[in-house]
Amino acid sequence: MAFDLKRFFEDIFKPARDEVVTIMFDVPHGQIGDNNAWLERRTMAQDWHQKLDKLAGHWGIKVNPITTYLATGGNNSDLPPTCWLGDREIPIADLVADSSIIISMPEYSATAPLYHLAKKSDKLRVASMPGVARFMEESGLSADYQAIAKKCQVVAAIFDRASGADVLFSTGHSCYFDLTAKNKAEVDDGILHPERAGTDMSLSNLPAGEVLRVPNESEASTTEGELPEKIGTEVVVYVVKKNKIVDVKGNSQQAAELRKRFKKDPGWRNIGEFALGLNDKARVTGVVLEDEKAGFHWAYGRSDHLGGTVGVKDFISPQNAVHTDIVYAKGSPIVCSQLDLIFPDNSRQTLLRDGELQVDFPA
Repeated sequence: MAFDLKRFFEDIFKPARDEVVTIMFDVPHGQIGDNNAWLERRTMAQDWHQKLDKLAGHWGIKVNPITTYLATGGNNSDLPPTCWLGDREIPIADLVADSSIIISMPEYSATAPLYHLAKKSDKLRVASMPGVARFMEESGLSADYQAIAKKCQVVAAIFDRASGADVLFSTGHSCYFDLTAKNKAEVDDGILHPERAGTDMSLSNLPAGEVLRVPNESEASTTEGELPEKIGTEVVVYVVKKNKIVDVKGNSQQAAELRKRFKKDPGWRNIGEFALGLNDKARVTGVVLEDEKAGFHWAYGRSDHLGGTVGVKDFISPQNAVHTDIVYAKGSPIVCSQLDLIFPDNSRQTLLRDGELQVDFPA
C-alpha cells in the first residue's frame, strides 16, 4: 500500500484550524559537503511540503514556505541563529514563535535544540527526522502509532521500576547500566497531538517507537562494562566505568580517532541513554533514525533533552556537542543477546533475547 501522507499527518499531529506548519532542513556549505542521501532527503522534504500545501485548505491550516539553514556539521549541536523562510532570512526564534508544527528533515540531527525550543512553547510540536529516507515511508513511518503508543506504555512502566540492567551482546561483551537516577522513563510514541505542546512529549523522532531511561550520570554511578560497535571490519570496544567511556579498544585508524575524541572532550564520555525500540515496522538498514526503533540501543554525549544532566555546557565547545546512538537490533552487525532489567528487590525480567522482544502485550 502506498504511503498516505494525509493519513500520517492526521494520525501524528491531529492538526487544528489556523495552525502553522513549517518543513525545514539544513543545507551543505563550505567544508560541509553534500551527498546523495542528503540530496534525496531535501527532495523528499520538498515533496512533502508541496503535498501538505495542497491539503492545507482541508484542515484550515497555513503551510510556511520551505525553511532552510546552514548545516551545523554535528549531531545535536545548537542551531544557527538564523534561517531562510523561503528567500527571507529570519531569526530561528521568530520561526519557532510563529510555528505550531515543525517537521525537521536534516542531515545533522537537531533533536536536542528543537526539544528545548518546543518545551518553551505552549503550541509547538516537532517531528525531528534526521537522516530520514524515502524508503521509510513504507517501513517505520507506516506503522500503527496508536498500537505503538500502547506498547510504549507497557514497557515504560517496567523501565520505571528498574534500578539497573544487565546487557549481553552477541560478541560476548557485557555491560551493567545503573538506572537509579530519579528520572522517569521517556516515551517517544510518535503522537504529537495539540495537548502535548509544552510537555516532555512535544517532540518525536520519526519514525518513532521507543522507551528510554537516562542512566545515573553522577560520580557514584555503577554503570560499568564493555560496549562493542562494529566499525568497518573491526569490533571497537568502549570501556565504561562510572557511566563514562574511559578507553576505546581497537587497532584501526577509526578507533585511534575515537580515543583522541573521548580523551579531549568530557561531554563525549557520558553514557546518556539506555533505550529499547518498539516499532514493529522498523527495518535495520544502517540509518540510525529507524534502526534504533527496532531494538536495544544506547548513546553517548548529551542527555539534557532526555531528562538527563549533560548538555552543551559540558562539551569543550557548543559545536562539539553530540548525542550518538549505537544500535543492536536484530539485523545489526552486533545484536543484543540478552537484556535483563533488575529491580530493587534483586528480581529480574528479561526484555530481549537474541534481539527478540520477550514482553507480553495486552491484546
